[in-house]
Amino acid sequence: MADEAKVLEIVEIARTSGKIRKGANEATKAIEKGNAKLVVYAADVSPKEVVMHLPLLCKDKNIPCVEITKKEDLGAAAGLAVSTAAVAVVKEGDAKAQIEALKGE
Repeated sequence: MADEAKVLEIVEIARTSGKIRKGANEATKAIEKGNAKLVVYAADVSPKEVVMHLPLLCKDKNIPCVEITKKEDLGAAAGLAVSTAAVAVVKEGDAKAQIEALKGE
């Protein structure tokens, strides 16, 4: 599995040079529309049901999906002052190569 620092860096690069959707609902919509290139969700979300469906949806749509430990870290990488349960990268921007590398891991 990819290391968290690398995944968070991808989210940051995509945020500044591409486009991301923040939050479990936005991530879900991006997956269902087939727009998501990468989905990252936090393991410490409560209740778990908020993000439980994301890996399954991603698997159906063949979208890489990565779990990280803390929603605070994910929120920070997404440029938020608060934590977030999930982030979907919809336009990779300069993170395209890193996302391709993730798929190969």
